[in-house]
Amino acid sequence: MDTADFTIRSLEPRDRDWVLGTVRYWGDTDYIVSRGRIVYAAELPGFCAVAPNGRPLGLATYEITKDACQLVTIHAFERFSGIGTALLAAVRDAAAAAGCRRLWLVTTNDNVDALRFYQRRDLELVAVHRGFREVARRLKPSIPLIGEYGIPLRDEIELEILLD
Repeated sequence: MDTADFTIRSLEPRDRDWVLGTVRYWGDTDYIVSRGRIVYAAELPGFCAVAPNGRPLGLATYEITKDACQLVTIHAFERFSGIGTALLAAVRDAAAAAGCRRLWLVTTNDNVDALRFYQRRDLELVAVHRGFREVARRLKPSIPLIGEYGIPLRDEIELEILLD
């Protein structure tokens, strides 16, 4: 799939139920937990990758606070298709247009595929928040003890890219 096979558009109010369903699929609740904070991704601005027939192919949501933009969620339903890269670029452009100086995100220590993806797109590891998943589990008990590839879920890893 190449970029001619999808378009990126801003999320609209009509997308809220779809975004909510996607968030629930990831973790059986209406919210995610990031850095000890509950975040309702379906209430945030974002972007959707859409096939020519209107089928959603990916989602990214973000939150701007002062001069920083947090990428809250990103997911391409078809991997290795350019969708994730295009969604990340859309969020980066929105952050720059809003005057943000940094784009940042948090992922978990087991999410090695995401770490590969972000670092290949110039985001840098800036912090490891050790043991932070225990804080997150108090807010969202459904977070598993074991994550991807059988790796114990323990830490949150923060990445960022500075914007011009």
